[in-house]
Amino acid sequence: MTHPRYTRLLDSLPATVPFVGPEVIERTTGQPFSARLGANENIFGPSPKALEALRQADAEIWKYPDSASHDLKTLIAAQNGVGYDNVVIGEGVDGLLGYLARMMIEPGDTVVTSDGAYPTFNYHVAGFGGVLHKVPFKDDHEDLDALIARAAEVDAKLLYLSNPDNPMGTYLPGATITAALDRLPEGCLMILDEAYIELAPAVARAEIAIEDPRVIRMRSMSKAYGLAGARVGYALGAAPLIKNFDKIRNHFGMNRSAQHAALAALQDAEWLAHIQSQVTHARARLGQIAQDNGLTPIPSATNFVTMDCCQDGAYAAKVVQELGTRGIFARMPGVAPLNRCIRISCGPDAALDLFAAALPQALKAAL
Repeated sequence: MTHPRYTRLLDSLPATVPFVGPEVIERTTGQPFSARLGANENIFGPSPKALEALRQADAEIWKYPDSASHDLKTLIAAQNGVGYDNVVIGEGVDGLLGYLARMMIEPGDTVVTSDGAYPTFNYHVAGFGGVLHKVPFKDDHEDLDALIARAAEVDAKLLYLSNPDNPMGTYLPGATITAALDRLPEGCLMILDEAYIELAPAVARAEIAIEDPRVIRMRSMSKAYGLAGARVGYALGAAPLIKNFDKIRNHFGMNRSAQHAALAALQDAEWLAHIQSQVTHARARLGQIAQDNGLTPIPSATNFVTMDCCQDGAYAAKVVQELGTRGIFARMPGVAPLNRCIRISCGPDAALDLFAAALPQALKAAL
C-alpha cells in the first residue's frame, strides 16, 4: 500500500506545538474559563476605529488581500522614520519568525536563544533542522553578554533576544543592546523581538540604524493594539534583508480585513494611550494582589505580571492547575528557575476581581 514519504527531518520532530490554547483546555476539561488571563492578549480590546474598519472591510472579504500590504507598510514606515523597503508585514511575529527561519536555517545551522524564552521561535528553528543553543536567564533578565558569547562559540547564524521579554516581563535598556552590537559575531543576525515595546518605558527602546545588517526588529499588533486574532505583525530591517522575505513568504497570507483593522489601529494614538494607562493600572493591581498573598511580583514592562511563588516549579504548576479548576486561565514559565513563577495577563478590574478571589484558594490547595 502506498503512503506519504515524509522527510527524515519531519520524522525526527516531536508531535507537539508551542502552546496549548485555552480553547483546547476548555474542550478537554469541559469547563469554560471565567477569566482568560494566560495568553497575554489585550483584554481591554482594540481601537473602536479598528473594529469599524474591520466591519467595513468584511463586506469585501471576497477579494484577495493586497499582497504587498502597501498602505500598511507605508504607514508603518512613516511612523518609524524608515523607508518602505525596510518593512515586511506578516501573520504575526510567529509567522515572521517562521519565514526568517526558512530564509536562514539549513539542517545543522546553529542558533542561540535564552532557556525559557519564547518557544515558538524554537519550534520554527527545529522545523528547519537548526540546532538550538540556550543560555539561562540572569536575575530574571535575558543575559545578553552570555547570548553573544555563546553565539561566538557555536558560530550562530541567529541570536534571539526579546525586549521586553516573555515570560518574565523584564527589559534591558536599549542603550545596552545598541552597545552590544559591536560584540556580535561576524555573520550572526540578532532578532530583536519587540512585541511589547509600546508598553515599556522609553529607555527600553534601542536606537539602531535601520540599514544596520546585524539586526532585524519584530513588532506585534497583538499586544498594545489588541488584534491578536487578526494575526498582524511586522519586521523592520535593512532593505536587502527585508527584500529576501519576498522570495519565500505567503504573498496572500495576510487577511484583507485584518490589514484594514491594523491600519486604523496604528492611526488611533488616543486609544493606544488609553490602553497604556489601563495596563499600567492593571500591573499595579496585579502587583498588589501578589503581595497580599505572599507572592513577589516581578516589575513588568509588558501587559502581564510574573509572580514569584517562592517555591519550586512543581508548586507553581499546581497553583496554575488549581487556578484553572476555579475558572482562571493562567500560565507559567517552562524552565527552572523561572518556573517558580506564575504569569498573569493584565485585564479589566472585573477579571482581576475573579483572579483575586481565586488566588488564595489556589495557593492553599497547592500546598
